[in-house]
Amino acid sequence: MIIGFDAKRANANFTGLGNYSRFMVDTMATYGNEHKYRMYIPKKCKNALYDSLLKHKNVASILPRSFFMKSCKALWRTFFIKRGLLQDGVQLYHGLSNELPVGLHRTGIRSVVTIHDLIFLRYPQYYHRLDRMIYNYKFRYACRKADRIVAVSECTKRDIVKFYGISPDKIDVVYQGCDPVFAQPVSDAEKSRVLAAYGLPEHFILSVGTIEERKNLLLAVKAVEQLGDVHLVAVGKSTAYADKVKDYVESHGLSDRVHIIHNLKFGDLPVLYHLATAFVYPSRFEGFGIPIVEALSAGVPVIAATGSCLEEAGGPHSIYVGPDDVEGMVAAMKRVLSDENLRREMIAQGKVYVERFDPKRLADEMNTVYLKCFDDNASGEDRFVQTSSNIRKKISRYLPFL
Repeated sequence: MIIGFDAKRANANFTGLGNYSRFMVDTMATYGNEHKYRMYIPKKCKNALYDSLLKHKNVASILPRSFFMKSCKALWRTFFIKRGLLQDGVQLYHGLSNELPVGLHRTGIRSVVTIHDLIFLRYPQYYHRLDRMIYNYKFRYACRKADRIVAVSECTKRDIVKFYGISPDKIDVVYQGCDPVFAQPVSDAEKSRVLAAYGLPEHFILSVGTIEERKNLLLAVKAVEQLGDVHLVAVGKSTAYADKVKDYVESHGLSDRVHIIHNLKFGDLPVLYHLATAFVYPSRFEGFGIPIVEALSAGVPVIAATGSCLEEAGGPHSIYVGPDDVEGMVAAMKRVLSDENLRREMIAQGKVYVERFDPKRLADEMNTVYLKCFDDNASGEDRFVQTSSNIRKKISRYLPFL
């Protein structure tokens, strides 16, 4: 089977949706190698992680073919990509980041869309009104028209049912795994190099994720404030909320104990995990929480917030506290830092738990989703039963310049 991917995020994003997209392409190309894969991108960005996917002989990268479409990248991705998919013989198209091309369901090409979260509906105050309107239209459309929907967690599946009224029978939960590099041992020389490069102490609690209000980093900062000489290292892209965090750190005399890194090299991230005494993820709401899986893979005890899907990522042996419970976070940090037996148990059980995120297992689950799209009773809304050749002729008639 020839499978097309919406690979815009795989090429243009270095976190979040980009990591998911690259992981899924790499995983499917490795363990679903009976298929051929085509990554469709509106433009080429400089990205070695994306380029590494082309090491697979069954993977190709495809750009808009005509000058007109190269000049109208957004239109190509949303409306006109369909002709290229038909020309390339694509039988199934997977929208890896919440979207599908308009009218794809009319081409005979089967479709899957991955929905990561509906946070903009749960917490609208964190999003601009126009962004919410655009997201809501695109996500709702994709959910209605796709043959199958992949949710990255049970929490996201429940939200799709709740907010969009989609039948749960149409939704499959397939978790995301992380790069195997996080589980690989790190040498003492590498650890020393990273500590020196970023001016970090030998012992610290780690937090990873965009430093924005929803991620709730201040909860961890306020907890560390009460723990004497404990250090916190926060890694993530800066936002206006990051300035709020820095103001708090400076005004409370924590500048020597709270270390914020905005431009960490990807290759140094696994090393930081292996250096950390504990990992904290106080986010109010997530679609899944891949940094937790990275931490467990690296053998780091996890403390996370309740209220969304983080228990799915962290499992029963991680510790969870309310997203506004400073005293609870203080107590959790004290337990992990002071009880070596507890730490060993959390590390061991975490290693067992992350086996459910094994890439081969996830590839098999995704392949099952793909095959479901070809069941006789599986069809996107308003699907037109037409041959690809007939559709190609019609498109060419009206759009000969593409």
